[in-house]
Amino acid sequence: MIFETYLPLAIFTLVSTITPGGATTLATAHGAHFGYARSLPLIAGIAVGLASMAAAAAAGLGGLLLTIPSLQIVMKALGSFYLVWLAVRIARSHGPKASANSVGPIRFFGGVWILWHNPKGWAMTIGAAASFAGVVQGPLMLAIPLAAAFLIGACLSLSLWCLAGQVLGRLLRTDAQWRVLNAVLGCLLVLSIIPMWVE
Repeated sequence: MIFETYLPLAIFTLVSTITPGGATTLATAHGAHFGYARSLPLIAGIAVGLASMAAAAAAGLGGLLLTIPSLQIVMKALGSFYLVWLAVRIARSHGPKASANSVGPIRFFGGVWILWHNPKGWAMTIGAAASFAGVVQGPLMLAIPLAAAFLIGACLSLSLWCLAGQVLGRLLRTDAQWRVLNAVLGCLLVLSIIPMWVE
């Protein structure tokens, strides 16, 4: 019974978190520049941010936030500004040795901040809360499995993207190759902002 109840939730969260977007692009860029171990604070921050959003959505906070249009615009603007700033940093950076000496990886609270200012993340977690509300009784009983599923799903998905970035980073040999990779990752990060503004 538990397997039948929570398997769809596990699949939903894994698919939701593994699809390309801003968080996966950052994880890939960090894997390429800093390796998996140094990227763990970012991965943990994003995962905890998403899990806390899922718990808040289950408790009804997410729905309240998204019903206030002015707050939505402020969240979108702050999130977009921060992601553009990160995209410029990535696009202008060099190889991992130069990046490691000049700009370090994003830390835990930076990852949380990115997620909490992302309306797309709120929409995803609110959708999950609405879809799986009938599985359990009460907001608390929904918040716990929903938060756990998003936490685990995000950790797994972002780890895969980060490790892929690390492998990619080991294949690059010249500064020109790194400039191309950084430009592509910066552009992808900017492109990930568009769905935030398109309803």
